[in-house]
Amino acid sequence: MLIGIIGFFAGIIGGMGMGGGTILIPALILFASIDPKLAQSINLLSSIPMTIAALSIHIKKKNVDFELVLPIVLFGIVGAFFGSTLAEYLSSNILRKCFGVFLLIIGIFEIQKGYMHKDKNKK
Repeated sequence: MLIGIIGFFAGIIGGMGMGGGTILIPALILFASIDPKLAQSINLLSSIPMTIAALSIHIKKKNVDFELVLPIVLFGIVGAFFGSTLAEYLSSNILRKCFGVFLLIIGIFEIQKGYMHKDKNKK
């Protein structure tokens, strides 16, 4: 049941375009005691059907700029190759810490952006 709830919320976040892995990976590590490398591979595999479902809706609503997609996909494939190769050489403990720092940095940027946007609305 816990895994299903984690998947449900990861699907919501992924469908909104924010990356379900930001929910799925930490939840699998913290609540289901799954090794970070396994959590990453579960995230990648489970994201395929979630991405297809969300993408079909975004394409129907004409929310996709295909000219931007091509370079992102091409460079993303190269980055995915290097990232997955690097992950094989790093320990799970280091990967856990790197992902935590990444989420912290993203959180700080989002909070800062929220405050800057709030100040613009007051003017």
